[in-house]
Amino acid sequence: MIEKSKPESAETAEVISGSRVSRLDRLTEQIIGAAIEVHRNTGPGLMESVYEECLCYELSQLGLSFQRQVHLPISYKGIKLDCGFKMDLLVEDSIVLELKTVDQLLPIHSAQLLTYLKLSGKKVGLLLNFNEPILKKGLKRLVNHFKEPSGAPVTSAPSALSGFDLLIIFFLTLRLCVSAVT
Repeated sequence: MIEKSKPESAETAEVISGSRVSRLDRLTEQIIGAAIEVHRNTGPGLMESVYEECLCYELSQLGLSFQRQVHLPISYKGIKLDCGFKMDLLVEDSIVLELKTVDQLLPIHSAQLLTYLKLSGKKVGLLLNFNEPILKKGLKRLVNHFKEPSGAPVTSAPSALSGFDLLIIFFLTLRLCVSAVT
């Protein structure tokens, strides 16, 4: 069994070969390495749940903690609503993973991950499309640059999204909430 050292804060950095590498960057590299190992052994064409299971095995072999299918409620007018949002994986309580098995990544997939980052308050997310012949082509790292004003609730999406993207996300969220209530 791999013994895990005490986790560092996100701001901590260490010097490796003369360069500064943040904890999140090291963690991202480990996760990508694990995903490549899964893809190397399975190839494309399987169901998302298979890749999730295999990736969880690889993460556990690295001694990384993770949570699967994490429910993500939204706050609306002070009310907590469970609209059916679920993050595929949350690694080390820091990095959100969204797994896909699609022909190609679309802007809506990035918007989905950015929404998860915003709602969860996490900074870094990885979008992994295992349905690519080379996983590197189906990999996207997203960073939530949204800065929440001190003491104020999160009320807007990251500026990387256009007004139209935000409108689509709003209506999809509303539709999920209405579906969950009826």
